[in-house]
Amino acid sequence: MDFDLILNELSLRNPASNEQIAQQRMSELIKMIKAVKAQGVKVNLRTKENFHTIILAPDYPLGRWFNDADQVERVFIKTLATKAPFSSDTGNSEIQDIENNSSLSEFRHQGEMALGLGIAYVLDTIAVSLLSEECWDCSRIEIEARRLDEDEQIIHEIVEIIHASRSNHVQEHAYKIQNRIRTGVIDGEDVWNRREELFPNLEFCNIVSKQLYNIRAGQLELQPVVKTLFELQNCCKNWNTGAFNVEGYALDESGESEPTLNKYGKERTFSCPDGKARLFERHVKLRFCNWRIHFFAVKPGKVIIGYVGRHLPTVKYKT
Repeated sequence: MDFDLILNELSLRNPASNEQIAQQRMSELIKMIKAVKAQGVKVNLRTKENFHTIILAPDYPLGRWFNDADQVERVFIKTLATKAPFSSDTGNSEIQDIENNSSLSEFRHQGEMALGLGIAYVLDTIAVSLLSEECWDCSRIEIEARRLDEDEQIIHEIVEIIHASRSNHVQEHAYKIQNRIRTGVIDGEDVWNRREELFPNLEFCNIVSKQLYNIRAGQLELQPVVKTLFELQNCCKNWNTGAFNVEGYALDESGESEPTLNKYGKERTFSCPDGKARLFERHVKLRFCNWRIHFFAVKPGKVIIGYVGRHLPTVKYKT
């Protein structure tokens, strides 16, 4: 399966002082990427700029490194699928908005804009860095995320990024990579077709099939949708008694206001697999994209998913 690595552009801001150090950094980057490939995935390296134009040291661009590198490393870099910009081939306006600084979300590391680290967080994948500074010699990085919520309030969060700059960092993430191989999905259609395998405690209204089929491979919302469904699955699996409660799970859940239900209740009423029509007023908010997953908790061990898609209309917001 394909596995996207997101290059942290901040690790390119301090070129090496000489060509030898630059070569060492490239060798370490190649070892690290090979360690990811060794997990059984096809690696795509996504970058902010054209990877082949980066400056490794004064008067030493990647093009000159090709002349000095040994054949194995040179061939590896030439055959590595590198894509710029980050939004390449996704057709996704949300990622493009983050790249163009026109998004409602912003990510910073130690006060600096951190585009690559932020996109790695949104896509739930691994950020990678050239080992150019001590701060990149770690397997996890914390960044500040800022976003506007639906009430136009600024939300500040400290979020953790899975990160690698050495091959041994990859070993720490082997479980995540292997879990992605086991549970990884290609697109929304794949989610629908494997729903019973991946989410045995969740049932899906038939209308959700069309909503999932519309999610393309590489689309921003794909991984947040899958991640949220897995959280709901785990929560439902552990629900034995009492009311359904998402406390302790990575779920931003709420209900609808009475005025919204009075005006838009029909838009939240869906036909369920048992033939009953139910009002799905409880929903999970997908962070950093304007999507919601509406669900109905039936009984311990059983939750129905009624809607996956953009924010439904409310009395305050039409979409």
